[in-house]
Amino acid sequence: MKKATTIIHSTYKFIIQHSSFKIYMSFIILMLLSVNGSAQSTMENVLTEIKKNNKSIIASTQYWEAEKLNYKTGLTPANPTVEYDYLYGSPVNAGNQTEFSINQQFDFPTAYFKKNQLANEQSARAQFQLTATQQDILLEAKNACIQLVYHNKMQIQLSKQKKNTEKIVADFNKRLETGDGNILDVNKAKLQLLEINKAVQNNQSEINQLNQKLIELNGGNAIIFTDTVYNELPLIPPFEQLESDYESNDPLRKNLEQEKIIAEKKVSVSKSLSLPKIELGYHYQGFKGQNYKGIHTGISIPLWENKNTVKQKNAEQLFAGLELEAHINEHYYHIKHIYEKYANLKIILSDYQTVFTTLNSAALLNKALALGEITTLQYFLEINYYNQAYYNYLESEKEYFLTIAELYKYQL
Repeated sequence: MKKATTIIHSTYKFIIQHSSFKIYMSFIILMLLSVNGSAQSTMENVLTEIKKNNKSIIASTQYWEAEKLNYKTGLTPANPTVEYDYLYGSPVNAGNQTEFSINQQFDFPTAYFKKNQLANEQSARAQFQLTATQQDILLEAKNACIQLVYHNKMQIQLSKQKKNTEKIVADFNKRLETGDGNILDVNKAKLQLLEINKAVQNNQSEINQLNQKLIELNGGNAIIFTDTVYNELPLIPPFEQLESDYESNDPLRKNLEQEKIIAEKKVSVSKSLSLPKIELGYHYQGFKGQNYKGIHTGISIPLWENKNTVKQKNAEQLFAGLELEAHINEHYYHIKHIYEKYANLKIILSDYQTVFTTLNSAALLNKALALGEITTLQYFLEINYYNQAYYNYLESEKEYFLTIAELYKYQL
């Protein structure tokens, strides 16, 4: 609100000082674009938009809502059956017979309690699977943002390099015209400029593709991301603490833990369904003016219908437990690998930052070339060596932030 008030106040003063309406409108448009651009350009805003608009997240949410309803289906007794028979007697004086019955079959009472427990556990699992899908998509978006920061920083450096080389080409051309230069120096500079222009175009193409990727992840809605600064990093804890935090919040592990619980509940349900079923109802019979009516009862004998069902569910329970153990073991070493990569990149990045905060090679080389202290070939060899080192620094910085994004995936 304070920022908006300042903009309005500045605009008002501008109108007073300049009567040109055209200039005023141009100023307003530029200010609005600037405000909108800054509002869209933070990584947090990008991830918030994608979380809201991503088609896969929306579809996954709807799918698991449907599955939750499916889990709640079939928890009630089967439909009652109604039967009516009218039997003609033979010979004629044998009389006709009428029968009517309505029956309801029930599973053993504990089965309904067990099935409800199973449905609740299955519904809980759905949220973990939805969270895992969401985290995969948001990590993909975050990685695209990190790569965009890298390429945006590259574009700034390449633009400086291009501008510097264009100046050198112009200077060499002037020297050639005055007789102080030679065509070989001009050609070297032009070839260098050609390579830089190629790098600028390739880098811009990468920027365009990454922006298109963000639009795709944002459900086709336009999104702006032009940052050249990475987000501030949290304090990375020791590996043991980070691994513990990750595992306690990892939806994949929670999903497998829930699968194990579900397998246990399925064993209980199958045992309950193996118990006798009960049938209750009403039966009426009419014959030669005589009526008979009363209660119908029945019980099933559990001999063949559910044979091996409990064994099969026990096997599923064993599999779920083994799969959880395999994930815990695999995930531990996966996180350990990423953490070691992070620690190594941190050292490399610190070394680069120490060097580049005190290095001013480009300015020194330009001065040496202007004074004739080095040849054109020496200049381009040295400047390329410096630039390549700087681009390696940017690459290490990008990998550093991508690695940390993977370590903190569980927070997305």
